[in-house]
Order: sequence, then structure tokens, then C-alpha cells
Amino acid sequence: MGEFVYYVGASLDGYIAQDGGGLAWLEKFNDVEGLGESYQTFEDRVGCVVMGGETYDWIREHHPGEWSYKVPCWVFTHHEHTAPEGADVVIVRGDVAEFAGELRRDAGDKDVYIVGGGDLAGQFLSAGLVDRIVVTHVPVVLGGGVPLFGGRALENPRDYRLAGVSERAGTVELDYRLA
Repeated sequence: MGEFVYYVGASLDGYIAQDGGGLAWLEKFNDVEGLGESYQTFEDRVGCVVMGGETYDWIREHHPGEWSYKVPCWVFTHHEHTAPEGADVVIVRGDVAEFAGELRRDAGDKDVYIVGGGDLAGQFLSAGLVDRIVVTHVPVVLGGGVPLFGGRALENPRDYRLAGVSERAGTVELDYRLA
């Protein structure tokens, strides 16, 4: 059975996007040797993706006319959205825990990729549904923006163990697994 995995890039001070969703600071690291390969290896193990409505809107706005995910995609939102033609996109409202079984079913024996944003990742973390966190820190300080986990306090802290570290051109990928 696959895992729920939050795979994300973050600034040194723990932000995944600038206010308004800006990612230029992160995208300038796209050509760092080994980062693309690491992501591709991860993506090959993904059977289903989940994201929030703002992340979904950002992807649609910045990549018009294309949809990069070949696996089912679930969008958790409070707003109305449409799906790209031919894409397997399910728009849902509600608690992430209510949908965990369906997400696992869609993923099959592969992983559920928690794309973001930070608030959605925080909801999965609060529900006890994050088995693995892979965060690549880049040498940038934003001073504000979208927090890694949405700034949500946990009633019950979750313990993770470090399973791997990769340093590439000043970036550091940390792979944590639920302890």
C-alpha cells in the first residue's frame, strides 16, 4: 500500500510560495543537477495527487491548455472549478479524512502526492495522514508568504525520522518518514 507524501520545495524560513502564489524564487533552482531526477523518481511512484483550489488555479493559470498529471487528481476547495478536458480531476469539499479511503483506492499500490498548498498539507498532517515529508530547502529567505503547513498548530505533535539527505548546489532535500 502506498503512502501519503508531502513533496515540496521551501525557503530557508519555511515558506512554499510568496503571498499571491509567486514561485519565481523557487523556479530559479529548476536546473540544479539531480533535482529533476529526484522529482521524476518520486513522481513515478505516485498513483493519485491532491491539491487545494489555489494551487489548482495557479497550475491552470501558469500552464494554460495543458495538464501535467496522468493520474487522478483531487482538488479540495470551497470554490467552483472546472476540469481541463480529458483530465481525471475530482473537485471536492469537506474534511480530508473523509476522502482518505477513496484517495488510497485511486492511488492503488502507489503513493498519494500532497501537492499543496500549505494549508491543505496542514489539514492532512492534522488528520494524521502524512506518512512521509520530502522537503527541498533552497537558499532563499522570503520573510513571509505561504507557510509549509499553513501555520496550523497540531493538537498532537507528529514525530518523523530522517530517512535521507541530499545536498545539491546549495539546496538540501530532507526525506522524513513517520516515526
